[in-house]
Amino acid sequence: MTVLARLVLQASRDLSAALGLDSREARIEAQALLGHALGQPRSWLLAHDTDELSPDREQRCRELLERRLGGEPVAYILGEREFFGLGFRVTPAVLIPRPDTELLVELALERIPQDAAVRVLDLGTGSGAVAVTLAKLRPRAQVVGVDASAPALAVAAENGRRHGAANLILQQGDWFSGLEGERFQLIVSNPPYIAADDAHLGQGDLRFEPASALASGPDGLDDIRRIVAAAPEHLEAGGWLLFEHGWDQAPRCRKLLAASGFTEVGSAADLAGTERVSYGRRPA
Repeated sequence: MTVLARLVLQASRDLSAALGLDSREARIEAQALLGHALGQPRSWLLAHDTDELSPDREQRCRELLERRLGGEPVAYILGEREFFGLGFRVTPAVLIPRPDTELLVELALERIPQDAAVRVLDLGTGSGAVAVTLAKLRPRAQVVGVDASAPALAVAAENGRRHGAANLILQQGDWFSGLEGERFQLIVSNPPYIAADDAHLGQGDLRFEPASALASGPDGLDDIRRIVAAAPEHLEAGGWLLFEHGWDQAPRCRKLLAASGFTEVGSAADLAGTERVSYGRRPA
C-alpha cells in the first residue's frame, strides 16, 4: 500500500512535469485532488500524511490525477471554484469563474447603493458567479441573470439556492431577447471576447470550456458590439453598462460606447495594470 505523503509527492512531480506548474502550484493541486478523492480537507491530509491508503482509495486518487494530467481543469474535476470569497458549483456547461472578473463585481457594487431597490441585469450569467454575488451582497436589489444555455442556467440556479439569493431571477435568452420593455439601473456582462481563430482556444483550460462562452467573431468583439448597441434602450436614464473584455480591447470598447451615446466612458485596470473592464453611463 502507498503512504499518503508519497502519493502527494509523486502527484506533485507528475503535475509539474505534465502541465508546467511550479512546485507550489503542483502541490496545491495535488492536495486538492487527493483531498477530493478521499473526501477530506487539506488539513486532514497534512495530519495523516503517514497513513497507508487502501487499494480502492488509492485508485480513486489516481483516477482524478489522470484526468488532471490529461489537461482537464481542476474546477471541473472538483465541481467547484471560489469567486469573490464564495464557493460556486461549476460544470463543463459553464465558464470557470476567474479572479479577473472580480473587478467587474467590485465596480458594479460601487454603483449599487446598499439600501436601494435597483434592478440589475447580468448578461451571459453562466455559473451565476457575478449575478449571485451581486444578489447576495445587495439583497435589496433585484438581479436578473440571462443566458442562452439551459444547462448553464441550471448551474446558476443551484448556486443561487446555495447562497440564498432570493432576489435572483434567471431566464433563458440570447442577450436582450425576452427583455422587451424592461429597464435596469445597471447592466453587467462578462461576454465572449476571444477572436475565433485565437490559438489560445486550443490550449490549457480553454480546451474544455464551452466555446460559445469564449469566442466572438474575427476580432472577439461581435457580442460586445451587440450588447453596447442594444443596452441604451434597456437602461434607465443615468444607468450604467459595465463589461469585461480582453487585455488589448479597451480602446476599441471605449469607442463603441461613445458611438452609442454613452457618457463618462472609461476603463478600469486589474491588479496587473491591464484594462479589463470598460463602462459608460446613459445620459440622464
